[in-house]
Amino acid sequence: MGVVSCVAPLSALRRAVFGMLVVGLGGCAAAPGAHPRDPLEKFNRDVFVFNEAADRLALRPAAIAYRDMVPSPLRYGIANFFGNLEDVWSFANSAMQLRLQSATDNFMRVSINTVLGLGGTFDLAKGMGIERRREDFGQTLGRWGVPTGPYLVLPLLGPSTLRDTLGLVVDMRGDIASYIDHVPTRNTLKAIDLIDLRAGLLSVTNALDEVALDKYSFARDAFLQRRRNAIFDGDPPEEDAEGKPITR
Repeated sequence: MGVVSCVAPLSALRRAVFGMLVVGLGGCAAAPGAHPRDPLEKFNRDVFVFNEAADRLALRPAAIAYRDMVPSPLRYGIANFFGNLEDVWSFANSAMQLRLQSATDNFMRVSINTVLGLGGTFDLAKGMGIERRREDFGQTLGRWGVPTGPYLVLPLLGPSTLRDTLGLVVDMRGDIASYIDHVPTRNTLKAIDLIDLRAGLLSVTNALDEVALDKYSFARDAFLQRRRNAIFDGDPPEEDAEGKPITR
């Protein structure tokens, strides 16, 4: 499903700039009868194939080796550690969206897991019934009415939209690991995070390989639906095929 896509926390700024260039230069390439949310489908499909190849040749084998060689308790701790870092930025976005319950939950998660969970390696907050609420700046933009824009598939970074790509410019500033001055340490952390995330998706992508007739369409529709549900807290308003609200 172009999984490099779903997990890669690589250069957000490069992704944002590329997304803007694609929209600016490729907008005239929309094919007649194209999916209303995907006017750049031909280009996106080509990038999707490239991402699938990159995942198959590099990231997936690394994730399989990681899963097979690293004990599950250690992998669990690593995933919790990086999830705790993400919760800090989720708290900030929840506050910017004025979602007080989400902001409170994320604040409590970071406080409990950082202090009592050994820097976040143990997710004690989940055991207390405080679930993770992921929020990013693309969701914040959507919360305040910024249109989604066309669907984009970006090289190595995968499914996005114009709005989410622009939001990555700000998300980049919320990545705590990016503030580590020691470059080898920073790059090592990012690589471990990427491989750990990919390893967590192995079972999902194996199932997708078996059931999806058109993996591109499946991945696109699932991504757009998931993002829309995230912005509206699982209760999105009705809209037409072009994404415009339906008024009654």
